[in-house]
Amino acid sequence: MSAPQPIPLLRHEDFAGVIDGKPTGLYTLANRRGMVVRFTSFGAKIQQIIVPDRDGIPGDVALGYQSIAQVLTGQTSLGAFVGRYANRIGGARFSLDGEIYQLAQNSGPNCLHGGKKGSRLRVFDVHQSDGTRAELKLHYRAGEENFPGNLSSRVIYRVTDDNELMIEYEAVTDAPTVVNFTSHGYFNLAGHGRANAQTAGNHLLQIHASQFTPIDANSIPTGEYRAVSGTPLDFTRPQRIAERADQPWEQFEATKGYDHNWVLDKAAGEYGLAASVYDPLSGRRMDVLTTEPGLQFFGGNGFTGEAPRDIGKDGAVYGHRAGFCLEPQHFPDSPNKPLFPSTVLRPGERFSGRITYRFGIGE
Repeated sequence: MSAPQPIPLLRHEDFAGVIDGKPTGLYTLANRRGMVVRFTSFGAKIQQIIVPDRDGIPGDVALGYQSIAQVLTGQTSLGAFVGRYANRIGGARFSLDGEIYQLAQNSGPNCLHGGKKGSRLRVFDVHQSDGTRAELKLHYRAGEENFPGNLSSRVIYRVTDDNELMIEYEAVTDAPTVVNFTSHGYFNLAGHGRANAQTAGNHLLQIHASQFTPIDANSIPTGEYRAVSGTPLDFTRPQRIAERADQPWEQFEATKGYDHNWVLDKAAGEYGLAASVYDPLSGRRMDVLTTEPGLQFFGGNGFTGEAPRDIGKDGAVYGHRAGFCLEPQHFPDSPNKPLFPSTVLRPGERFSGRITYRFGIGE
């Protein structure tokens, strides 16, 4: 049995501000079983998820910050809903209908998470209809970050009485464009205040995927599919996250650990189980379900405990691999990889998807 941890108090007034002329705020969702989710309208960033451990003691399992000021100096993607194009586009360019679009290079030579002003750095319009559900809207103008098409997006955050955080999203456009969304929450099921390499590394992870998309030295997929069997990316059975994270392997040279896309073993668009994580310390379990074809598992390799970037709620220091991300999405660099599931959206079509993080107890 682990000792109870105080749950950080997040105050609405500490997230009140104005960014790019739009007010920011903190929003709270809760179910009848004591699950609580708090997020800010800036980047739709989830700052807190409170769920019980095996002894029924509630704890905060999401990495996050104490105020909007800390959010602004913190890890840019932490907790964010990411668009208009999540993950990387190689060389920060793509061709669509014979026209080449040059994007911002904000991750080496690549465009990452929608460029320098993607959704993680924008304020969403939020309407909370009741205590369990909130609707968030964000409009991406044609030409922003040099992406084509006006893109209107809608995201629903909802907690259910099954202790689920359900994220549903959709988008429409007035001109051909490319779209990829994901949720970039960081988790440590032992509790965010225990966010250290030992406890996060001891989580048992299973990913329902027999293939992955190998990457080059710039973390861009080569375009091929490769079997996970015989590699450190084989999580077809539950494996301790830290067990093979530091093995010498050519796929870890660019990423210093896990930051790869798995090809999920399910039909495109089918809503199903993508991954499960279990923490032996707390007994908490998290299942990830999605309609997306891929899952990016990021092992938190970028945390260094650096202030102010890696100082979280209640002064918690987020060191190396303090938490991890499980990000359902389409594959990285899909606009440049014709064999990958398409991310092209055209007028008259609707891009939609669902991501669910379901919390419980057990292995």
